[in-house]
Amino acid sequence: MAIAVLLLTAMGRLMGSALVSGELAEERNRLQQDARFAMERMVRVASHSPRLLLPHNDNPNTSWPEHIREQTVPASPPIGSSTFATAVLAVTLPEFVDLDADGFPDADDDRDGRIDEDLPNDVHHDFHPGIMLIDDDGDGFVDENPAWYWDDDEDGIFNEDPFGYIDNDGDGSFSEDPPSDMNNDGCPGLCGVDDNGDGTIDGGSDDTNDDEEGTGFEDGYNPVVFYLDGNVLMERMPVPWNEDGISSPDGPNDGRDFVASAIASDVTRLRFEKLDIGGSAQAMVLVELELTGPAGSSVTLNTSVRIGGAL
Repeated sequence: MAIAVLLLTAMGRLMGSALVSGELAEERNRLQQDARFAMERMVRVASHSPRLLLPHNDNPNTSWPEHIREQTVPASPPIGSSTFATAVLAVTLPEFVDLDADGFPDADDDRDGRIDEDLPNDVHHDFHPGIMLIDDDGDGFVDENPAWYWDDDEDGIFNEDPFGYIDNDGDGSFSEDPPSDMNNDGCPGLCGVDDNGDGTIDGGSDDTNDDEEGTGFEDGYNPVVFYLDGNVLMERMPVPWNEDGISSPDGPNDGRDFVASAIASDVTRLRFEKLDIGGSAQAMVLVELELTGPAGSSVTLNTSVRIGGAL
């Protein structure tokens, strides 16, 4: 009987260990599938997007790195004078997205065959500083100075950085806060250029008409945003219908209309880093994602993606 008890005890321990190992293996497989799905979503959107919106380049006037947006669960202490560290990747909507299946890319707001070519003062058209509900500059605060919704980079001033790949405001980034006359040249479109190929130069009298098609600032950015909500990785997708039920002041559809979907849970670390690729006009972003399950299994994936690399 004593020998039998010893054998049964040993077998119980082995079975318990096998069960724990099986649970860990099952959890790890689930985490790997979830992490791969989330990575594929982020890479596909970013590689087909014409423009990176966040992260910014480093701002020499701040004490935290803006080119790195990293967040952990539980939260790690913020760097410098920032009050809360958040991970966020934002790019403009790719041309392949047509959620209402009307035959026009959702990013082509004015349906003229071109995308993001006639920006308003509030480039995201969401009536909030920067991207609505997002900490654009990494200082820990969201949508500061809400009355200044023309402030596209949340730096406290607006319309100070027109297009031209010159850092006009000295914050390390280029063309991130343009006015409604995107080039700030006082002409419809580019001065002295037939922008829309209709045979006329600087057609129209309104310098906010950046594509010379007759009206001004009707085709802003439609940001796709990836961020953390607790330990859940969210994808925020703009939609071409009145999702929020608000129709003023510019009609039923604007930058406030979007849907947010969970693409991964159990996230314990998310990191986006804008990489230096030798002064190239194109942007490269390093993406790192860590998931940790309740049983203790952990999975980490990382990849680099060139913004617009698949175009």
